[in-house]
Amino acid sequence: MKFGDVELFVISDGYFWLDGGSMFGVVPKVLWNRLMPSDEDNRIRLALNCLLIRTADKNVLVDTGIGDKFDKRLMEIYKTERDTNLLSSLTNLRIQPPDIDIVINTHLHFDHCGGNTLEENGKYLPTFPRAKYVIQKKEWYAALNTDEKTQSSYRRSDFIPLEETGQLILVDGEYEIAPGVMVLLTDGHTRGHQSVLVTSNAQRVLYLGDLIPTTYHLKIPYMTSYDQYPVALVACKKEIIKKAVENNWLLVFEHDPNITFAHLKVENGRIIPAPFTVKNQM
Repeated sequence: MKFGDVELFVISDGYFWLDGGSMFGVVPKVLWNRLMPSDEDNRIRLALNCLLIRTADKNVLVDTGIGDKFDKRLMEIYKTERDTNLLSSLTNLRIQPPDIDIVINTHLHFDHCGGNTLEENGKYLPTFPRAKYVIQKKEWYAALNTDEKTQSSYRRSDFIPLEETGQLILVDGEYEIAPGVMVLLTDGHTRGHQSVLVTSNAQRVLYLGDLIPTTYHLKIPYMTSYDQYPVALVACKKEIIKKAVENNWLLVFEHDPNITFAHLKVENGRIIPAPFTVKNQM
């Protein structure tokens, strides 16, 4: 869609299925299963919604999905659905990998940066050969220093090659990527998690990443078991929701299989997503 002076495109990397309990933490299944029904293995269907931001002179890609490096076992565990993927979605827009100028990773969990790299002749190479990859310093440190709880979420083949080719940019907190495109530190899910704020003609769009992965996670207690710092996440979540309501921000939900764009409204004291139907222009 046209958003002020920039264009925004949802770039799908398909879908994957993840354990429902892990996506809703302490919330009982009797509650979350009404919202997102699980399969026989307790998994729920999640989208892989990446975002392309086209400015006057830059193609900025936010997150790269799950990628194509899974072996058969992992594909079965996560029940990946790939009628389309990151590169084919970009090709549909007549965009090839060398056309991407900047890649922003909200964080380095495998379902957000799996498409950063690809395997060629047994070697991992950046998928986007000309792009600079923007990651928070705290996230980079966390990815390199995993523990028993976090190690399964990170795969070094997704991000180490970026440093080897000199394409890595590490930032510390708020940072302007391009005119009107800024990353904000929104920690809690991980200490170095960042969201992406697009500003044009006084309008704002916020790509949430895993701060609020689906519209169902707008409820403050609805958090995932992957959230490393729940107290920080609650504080950040409240602040972002407050700003989004007061300033009519358009939010982008990365993992919601039904609603990608939504404004927020207050109804009987509750925060409700108002799905936004793209009409090509704002």
